[in-house]
Amino acid sequence: MASCGVAPPIAVARPPSARGSFVRFPLPRIRCLPRGRSGGPSQANPRLFLSFPLLRRRGCRLSPTSAVDSDSSDLPVHQDLKLLGFLFGCLQSSVFREWDAMTARFAGAANVPFLLLQLPQIILNYRNLVAGNKAALFAVPWLGMLTGLLGNLSLLSYFAKKRETEAVLVQTLGVLSTYAVISQLAVAESMPLPHFIVTSVVIGAGLVLNFLNYFGWLSEGVWRFWEDFITVGGLAVLPQVMWSTFVPFVPNSILPGLFSSIGAVVAVVMARTGKLSEKGAKFVGSISGWTATLLFMWMPVAQMWTSYLNPDNIQGLSAISMLLAMIGNGLMIPRALFIRDLMWFTGSSWAAFLHGWGNLLRQHQQEFFFAATLGLFLWLGIALWRDTIAYGHGSPIKSLEELVSGK
Repeated sequence: MASCGVAPPIAVARPPSARGSFVRFPLPRIRCLPRGRSGGPSQANPRLFLSFPLLRRRGCRLSPTSAVDSDSSDLPVHQDLKLLGFLFGCLQSSVFREWDAMTARFAGAANVPFLLLQLPQIILNYRNLVAGNKAALFAVPWLGMLTGLLGNLSLLSYFAKKRETEAVLVQTLGVLSTYAVISQLAVAESMPLPHFIVTSVVIGAGLVLNFLNYFGWLSEGVWRFWEDFITVGGLAVLPQVMWSTFVPFVPNSILPGLFSSIGAVVAVVMARTGKLSEKGAKFVGSISGWTATLLFMWMPVAQMWTSYLNPDNIQGLSAISMLLAMIGNGLMIPRALFIRDLMWFTGSSWAAFLHGWGNLLRQHQQEFFFAATLGLFLWLGIALWRDTIAYGHGSPIKSLEELVSGK
């Protein structure tokens, strides 16, 4: 039988507290058993270490054995395993919290490429207005800008309800920057004044309501009315935009938007009057977020369709702009995966690949494209790998399964 002494104390990380960041626990004496004896350390099941709670979203609050107690008598082997499981849980909790904070910072950093993406257009429009060249602003489609603005506003409401601060900042920046462009188009008389006034009222009300709801200062009834409004608006806009993409191959008509808006009103009324099941009402409540996501997902499809019909138009697309779009959306993918938000993950991944990487594919700068491709796939691989470690899974497939199932 081997002999075991008392090991020196070890430092175990704890959440920050008034008494310091570390506390020292003496490691208890381990009673060694002969090799092969049932129940000995050599026969301990490693899976037992993983059976203790990982304490992911909370600190390690298990009270350890005191130094006096550990020296007074030998502890059974299962107590040793329990202590090791506790230490493993503390380590896993620390890794989880660290990746949680990092993904939040990544999502917040997406503001930089998105701002750089919109800023050149704002500066160019300003210079044309100062020079009196209003005709140049007619090249910017105000309807497309308005569609993107409504999409940003819908996603702002979605993330404000979930209290995702970094995503709220990204969508707020999107609303403000797009509204700045629309204001310039209204000054140039490219956008009709009545449309601009209505848009301004909706945007102003939306920002105020989302701000109040984020801080819990808004009544549930008012917020529910706002959600119903953006649900109907999103369902009215999305089919119409998709239909208009293929004009003149299809007749120019407002019927898709009209029919979908009527269906949206009926669905909302049925949900609020209790005519739908619980799952049906929950589905109606999620429509606004999904319609906004699908709207943004459709924008690169429309761009690629236009480039397919008119290959010369691809020369008018800036490779830097496509790269910024890929970076901005790519930075939000780890956060969407970490919180298991399928809608956010789908929209960000789609935009990163189609709006960014997909349009870069049609560029003639092969070295630039290969460098962007390598960076994107390395980033996604790191995100999956770190998420797997943070959740204590054995394979990235498990993380993706949880993302799809919502568990």
